[in-house]
Amino acid sequence: MKRKRRFLRDPLSILLVCIIVVSLVIAGLIGAELYVRHVANNKVAEAVACEVKDQATASFGVTPLMLWQMATKHYTNISVSTAGNQIRDAKGMKIDINIKDVRLQSSADSEGTVGSLDATITWTTDGIKQSVQNAIPVLGPFVTNSVTAHPADGTVELKGMLDNITAKPVVSGNGLQLQIVSFNALGFTMPKESVQSTLDDFTSNLTKNYPMGIHADNVQVTNSGVVSHFSTQNATIPTGGQNPCFANL
Repeated sequence: MKRKRRFLRDPLSILLVCIIVVSLVIAGLIGAELYVRHVANNKVAEAVACEVKDQATASFGVTPLMLWQMATKHYTNISVSTAGNQIRDAKGMKIDINIKDVRLQSSADSEGTVGSLDATITWTTDGIKQSVQNAIPVLGPFVTNSVTAHPADGTVELKGMLDNITAKPVVSGNGLQLQIVSFNALGFTMPKESVQSTLDDFTSNLTKNYPMGIHADNVQVTNSGVVSHFSTQNATIPTGGQNPCFANL
């Protein structure tokens, strides 16, 4: 009993106990912070991967703490990147997304709101070639050589052994269109109008009908392919019933 009283009167002993208690609390908070951040990162990555059909990684902003963001259901900044294998049926397509001001408020027709979303989509020339060969059977045999980007005039050239199609990527509606500029076909019986229609169907399936009103803003041709910017403002997050990819958010 006397030892206990002596221990309690010892300032150093009390200080050590306080340090141990505080350290345990801090360690617990750090562990909880890392865990909820890991879970949140995975949930967002899975939703994006489901939508674009490629692997994705996500990360939430360092501040405020994830525990606070989770408690308030207000997420200030989220970054997402895909692996670059494909987006839907477009091979060699990669997306980098920055999402701000997410507020989760579940209702019958919404999981919450997004203040802004900005996405940069890159599509390599080799990816364009693979996509046309794999996803557009009627044009696959036509593009046998390569796809070449021409930044000077903003076009891409789809080359075959004797034929070539030069197309200009442009914003069309909410998505992108490969607008045929020139069409030189030797022994290719399909008319230009039908080729344009086929390309339109393909790009429409790739870049339109994204959730939350995400739409194309601009597109440019670089030395290595096509780069486009997509965005949305003050958007509503769909429920899992409206879009299965959002079911686990």
